[in-house]
Amino acid sequence: MHPTARRYFLIGLCALIALTALIAISVSQRQWLMYQMLVITQGQPPALSDPAQEAHSTVWFDDYFTVEEIAPNTYAIGEPRYAQQNFNYLIVGADRALLFDAGSGLRDIRPVVQSLTTLPIVFLASHFHYDHVGNGVEFSQRAVVDLPYLRERATGNVLAFNEMEHLGPAEGFEVPTWEVDFWIAPGDTINLGGRQLLLVHTPGHSPESVSLFDAINNVLLSGDYLYPGPLYAFTPGASMGDYLATATKLLDDLNPTTVYYGAHRMAPPGPPRLDQSDVADLHTALLQIKESKLTGEGLWPKAFRVNDNLTILADPRPLQDWN
Repeated sequence: MHPTARRYFLIGLCALIALTALIAISVSQRQWLMYQMLVITQGQPPALSDPAQEAHSTVWFDDYFTVEEIAPNTYAIGEPRYAQQNFNYLIVGADRALLFDAGSGLRDIRPVVQSLTTLPIVFLASHFHYDHVGNGVEFSQRAVVDLPYLRERATGNVLAFNEMEHLGPAEGFEVPTWEVDFWIAPGDTINLGGRQLLLVHTPGHSPESVSLFDAINNVLLSGDYLYPGPLYAFTPGASMGDYLATATKLLDDLNPTTVYYGAHRMAPPGPPRLDQSDVADLHTALLQIKESKLTGEGLWPKAFRVNDNLTILADPRPLQDWN
């Protein structure tokens, strides 16, 4: 989930009260406590902000969604008035289109998508947090990453989320159950007709997090693994060890000119864009945190500065999960 000033303040305030207890309990218990803080302090979607000045290349679809073409037939669909400033992505091929993330469902994203293509649409969430799965929005075809623990948990092709991986009650959304049309394994290619996307497993923010690599345009859609601003590495399911392993993989597998588009931004204008140098800085910072060579600020979560674009929000070093 993308941080907001209000949420960060409330978490920090509660952390001051609970710090002593947090040190004594397990990672999963601390994460559960953090989630309960969110439910208690929020419990409903935050109020919408006023529209802000966007880039000249950005088009307002209505009073809520924006659209910008970031590569040929690749559209960033923004929610700039939603507190978390989500960005969802529509990739259009010759035969079908893929929608990568759908926001919280506070507003239905389907009319925007239908204005951009008449092709059949497959929906794929970057991960299962409520602000990405389009709660209550029905899609004709739904894809899910094929991970062993998810397959084992599913009944046939029906997958019930659990509360700690969805987190929806933090803003009043019910925890969903999905019927899965396509299971896509990490490393598999998604063929949209004349256009192929590589599914990349990118855990760190959550264990099921995935990204999409468009080799033709040299673009990685990175979900909540990487976006400008504070990265959540202390929430339920997050892992510092996974964050480091994913950064290593991205540096090894992608080229130095790859462009990254994340699922949130901190402020306008335009979609949240980073590059491979940010991944290199993230990798360096993670190693320094692991070796206790980078000093963080605050109590819990602790904020470790990566560069001008990125900060890692994590547990204090003795409590971090490095697998």
